[in-house]
Formats: sequence, C-alpha cells, structure tokens
Amino acid sequence: MSVHLLEELSTPALDALDRSRTVIILTVSPLEQHGPHLPLGVDAFAARYFAEAIAERLVQARPGWAVVLAPTLHMGSFTFHAVGTVTIRQRAVRDTVIDYGESLARAGFRYILVSNGHGGPGHLVALEEAAGIVSRRRGITMASLTGRLVWDFLRGRHLPEIEEALGRPLSGEERSALAEDVHAGLWETSFMLWLRPDLVDADFRALSAAAYPLHHRLAPNYPLRNGGLGYVGHPALADPAFAQATTEVFLSRAMTLVEGLLDGRIRPAERRSPFFAIPFFRTNFWPALGGAAALAAIFVWSRTR
Repeated sequence: MSVHLLEELSTPALDALDRSRTVIILTVSPLEQHGPHLPLGVDAFAARYFAEAIAERLVQARPGWAVVLAPTLHMGSFTFHAVGTVTIRQRAVRDTVIDYGESLARAGFRYILVSNGHGGPGHLVALEEAAGIVSRRRGITMASLTGRLVWDFLRGRHLPEIEEALGRPLSGEERSALAEDVHAGLWETSFMLWLRPDLVDADFRALSAAAYPLHHRLAPNYPLRNGGLGYVGHPALADPAFAQATTEVFLSRAMTLVEGLLDGRIRPAERRSPFFAIPFFRTNFWPALGGAAALAAIFVWSRTR
C-alpha cells in the first residue's frame, strides 16, 4: 500500500520508507462556525479531502513513491467567533506546525506538504511561515499548498477551466456569487452538498444572500454583527455539480504545484498567498510593533529628563 496513515504505522514501518520517495501531508484547519446550515468542521473536511485526493493522485503518477497522511490538526487563527469556534493563537498555529515539520525532518523526511481549508489571512500566513522556517532550518522542502491556489480560485482566475469541467457556462448570477464568496457561501455549501449532504441543513435554500462591502469586512466578526448569521455569499445557489467541477480544477492545479515542488522546479516561496507580503498579517508584527513603541517611549523619556 502506497498511502499510509501516520497514526497506524509502527516506528519500524515508518522508518522503512524511502525518504527520497516519501511525502508527508499535514492537514491543518480549524473548527469554526459556518452559518446556520453547515457543520463546524467544513474547513477540516475540505482540507482532508484534498490531502487524500492529492495522495492518491501522487502515488498513481509516481510508482514507487509513498504518501503518509498525518492526523488532522483542528487548529486555526483569524476565525469568526461563535459557539463551537475554537480559535488558536496565530503564533501557536505557526509553532505547532513548525514542531511537526521539525520532528519529521529530524527523522529524515524531505518532502512535507500542508493541506488547509481555512482562508483566514493570518492563518494562511502562519502556515507559510512555518513551512519556510522548517525548510530553511532543515534544508528540506516543506510547503503550504492552498493559500495561493484558493486566492486565485476565489478571484475568478480559473473560470474557463471550471466551465469546461462543469460542461456549461456559469450564469451571470453564479459569477457574481463567486466574486462575493468568502465564507459558507456558494462554494463551501456546494462542496458539503457534494461530499457530505447529510451534514447540510435542509433549509439552506431559504438563506438570503449576504454581501458585505470592504470596509465592513475589516471589522472583527463582521458576518455575525447586527443580526448576521455568520455566512458571506450566496449559499442558496449551491450545486454539488459546481463543487465537483471546481474541485477537479483545484486538484489539477494543486498537482501541478506538487509535482513542481518535488522536482525542484518550484520553490515554496514562489507560491505563497498575497497576505504573506503584508506585514500586518505576519506572526511577529504586533510584538515587533510593541517593542518598537516601547523603545521609542524610552528614547523620548530619556531626551526629556
């Protein structure tokens, strides 16, 4: 068997794997409210699905290779707070993923991928920081896959491919809904209808569209303010066929990235999310800002004595 579960392997069985042809996949996503119609584990369900699908495609494309799936880490920062949401500090997310990566790298594993289903900007950056730190320290390839891929998808950059996979053009309403999709809207509701319809509340078709201008999105917990139900987008338009088509496109793009990483043609830093370049979202931004403010205050105090 070429796809293994880490928790089911003995130490000798894990140690017997060829390090040059073994990929470890970590799944990291939070438990978070997803409106009144979806379960708390949406992000983790999506991340685990992609981890398993990538594993299957990878061992088919590369005979003799093995993939080890680590247990899902239900961790995430930059979440919407409601009953059931478990928010983990950004630095804790980063440091936990570093510890996992360091442990696997010390054991000789050279290829570690992170699968994630949560789009919180600080969460994406924490995963990318962790991967970069372990890669530099250990001289291995560790990469968080989904940040840039999801960004490109939600920005509508793969619409022709999605329409081809769907077998029809998207309607104007669907295109508009996809442009406004952020959380528990068109795509996530479609995905859960396709993957786990038993976990989708039957009344989702009655949910009205929830669109928010940019200045509203800057406020913490904005989908739950002023009577909001915790979703952003158009869940009533959900279609499992749409999820299947978009997932196929996403997986195709992900495999191109994975193959490039394994062959050394792509460096992890080349496929980071745009949020990585914004200092505000970096793990050390606030501690560094606080330290700078303290130094400035000391300097001013010393000059006024």
